[in-house]
Amino acid sequence: MRNHQRGLARGRAALAVTSAAALLGATACNGEDPFDGSELLVAAVWTGAEQENFEEVLALFEEESGHRVTYDDTGEDTAAYLGPRLEAGEAPDVAMLPQPGLMAEYAEQGDLEPLSETVLDEVDANYVDYWQELGTVDGHAYGVMLKAAHKSLIWYRPEAFENAGVEPPDTYDELVGGVAPALAEAGETPFAMCGSDGWTLTDWFENVYLSQAGPERYDQLLEREIAWTDDSVVTALETLAEIWADESLMHGGTDGAVGTGFPDCVTDVYGTEDAAMVYEGDFVAASAEEAGAVVGEDARAFTFPAVGDEAPVVLGGDIAVAMTEEEAAQELLAFLATPEAGTAWAQQGGFLSPNDNVDVEAYPDEFTQGLAESVHQAGDDVRYDLSDQLPSGFGATEGSGMWATLQDFLRDPGDPEAIAEELEEDAAAAHGNGSDEDDD
Repeated sequence: MRNHQRGLARGRAALAVTSAAALLGATACNGEDPFDGSELLVAAVWTGAEQENFEEVLALFEEESGHRVTYDDTGEDTAAYLGPRLEAGEAPDVAMLPQPGLMAEYAEQGDLEPLSETVLDEVDANYVDYWQELGTVDGHAYGVMLKAAHKSLIWYRPEAFENAGVEPPDTYDELVGGVAPALAEAGETPFAMCGSDGWTLTDWFENVYLSQAGPERYDQLLEREIAWTDDSVVTALETLAEIWADESLMHGGTDGAVGTGFPDCVTDVYGTEDAAMVYEGDFVAASAEEAGAVVGEDARAFTFPAVGDEAPVVLGGDIAVAMTEEEAAQELLAFLATPEAGTAWAQQGGFLSPNDNVDVEAYPDEFTQGLAESVHQAGDDVRYDLSDQLPSGFGATEGSGMWATLQDFLRDPGDPEAIAEELEEDAAAAHGNGSDEDDD
């Protein structure tokens, strides 16, 4: 994720935390233990600036509660970190899970504690219904959606657009039929693709499908109320093929599209300037900066253009869960669900909150304010990354399931119906049943 310019708002938040730490330090020097409550272990994937910012939020909780919190880095594979600890009976008190599908697996195994009434009250007061449902498994609420990644953005080089005389499009038709050809005619390759990482291709599909088929159909596909051979899936694949089947629109043609991963695809736009656009989430900003670009100036983004009636808003993110019966763990979840915690984190930058009561003005830059506003405006029509909600063997495993099948489609987009059938076979196997295709 990117590390935004933090501005005066972050300075005020840091000053508040520093003052609190100084007060606690003075208390300790006077022989009084400021931490007279429980000791909690919290595990998350964040490192560097992301970890530091989260630890400042945890410091506010420590100040208010008297509990001591220790942070542990899970590494990139959260499941690999948690597995041995669960077997040994040494689970963290609170963990940040990167996928609702993983949360459901742990809930079904009995590894999670349901949210307390206090936490539920905070969630009900601050989150739209969709986010509440996302943290629920079989009618029991386990998770608090804590940190979001906006995955409905196309990043571009303004210089390339100026050379071609084009503006960011509002619709997918304008993107494919107007902007992309104009860029190509001006000598600018329209897209850098990140196809060697299959997860980026699932994100392409999800944005097209959500906008084209609509939120209700998106949910039906997730719940297997319709099969992956449904006409809506085939149509979405055909829409993707409008770009993926045209080698001239992708840097390096098909071979380059399939052979380039993230973040090298970002470097293709902002480092070597071999392409004008790259699709991916708000976290592209950090890679663009590493390539030498200045976000907001020579690295800009527009929302994924509308394929249907409305532009899509797809989010990824992290869900906070309690993995022990420690009462203080529920207190921490309740605190993290408050606008106070979300605002303190938002002021530091590099963070987007799904909490509906975190004011957009809390964010330190106009770009993130715009992202937050789009999430608020989408309301219950916002959707979480589809593949991350599916069984991991189908939706989140390198070399298999959606990742591999969509890579096959990027290599050869000539038969959407056959790809839809492959997706259905993979889905049926992952869910442990046969095809659920209806007659629609």
